[in-house]
Amino acid sequence: MRNAFALEITALAATDERVVLLSGDIGNRLFDQLKGMGPERFYNCGVAEANMTGLAAGLAMCGLKPVTYTIAPFNTTRCLEQIKLDVCYHNLPVVIVGVGSGLSYARLGVSHHCLDDFACLRVMPNLKVIAPADAVETRLALRAALAQDGPVYLRLGKKNEPLLHRAAFDFVIGKAVVHAPGDEVCLLAAGTTVSLALEAAGILREQGIDAGVVGMHTVKPLDTDMLADIFGRCRVAATIEEHFLAGGFGSAVAEWAADNGPFRTKIARFGVPDAFLRSCGSQSGARRLSGIDAASVASGVALALARQG
Repeated sequence: MRNAFALEITALAATDERVVLLSGDIGNRLFDQLKGMGPERFYNCGVAEANMTGLAAGLAMCGLKPVTYTIAPFNTTRCLEQIKLDVCYHNLPVVIVGVGSGLSYARLGVSHHCLDDFACLRVMPNLKVIAPADAVETRLALRAALAQDGPVYLRLGKKNEPLLHRAAFDFVIGKAVVHAPGDEVCLLAAGTTVSLALEAAGILREQGIDAGVVGMHTVKPLDTDMLADIFGRCRVAATIEEHFLAGGFGSAVAEWAADNGPFRTKIARFGVPDAFLRSCGSQSGARRLSGIDAASVASGVALALARQG
């Protein structure tokens, strides 16, 4: 996903001189071609993410389209006050890109885990929150984000995510993507957990359960038309995210259901429990420890369906 982002922002910058990239001292070689367009197109702001966010706000006030880019926890919670006051308060067209979200950097420990960004950022007025599922959605989401008049948070994985789309499609902020139909159970996945949801749906179908998969690439604003359809016909709606259960994508869906129900649909939420993951290892291993691997999701959904009677 990070390579797709680098290719796309370079292409967009070539056609729009207002596009400016600010980096928190990472990805420098990825952007050699963009840097070749001129010194005013790329700024390495060092490990000073709060300052980078304030600088981006100033550039936006001057009519530019700044994009900030660094590892997800450092570009979100480390500079949350600047996102709130410098960017969101003024409703500025700054695109905040967090790479290596969720448990992508599981080998580097808690400092590099990004499991609270949905919770912190979806409460910010004016800010849209987008979590693409693969490289294709990354490129389309960046195009859509730069076309906005206000701020956008773009939550990316790291690398080697499965490719779910063979070609570009009509990507619209706030409109979900149906990856597999199903009327009994719907797995609602945010970001890179879509591939996990597809695997879990396959396990459920082998058990005779009609399971569909919907990719909710936009966590804010939610696709409420899609949610109304799902909660109007499915017995179980399961949310899947690489994020703490508290305050994340599943919480947003549950809030919508509470405000718009009652519904007979049971909500099953899958995410990281309320505890720090203190062991280091692979992303897939961290997912298993957190109960968000395909087998655990399929088992939990089947249990929720059985409790429905």
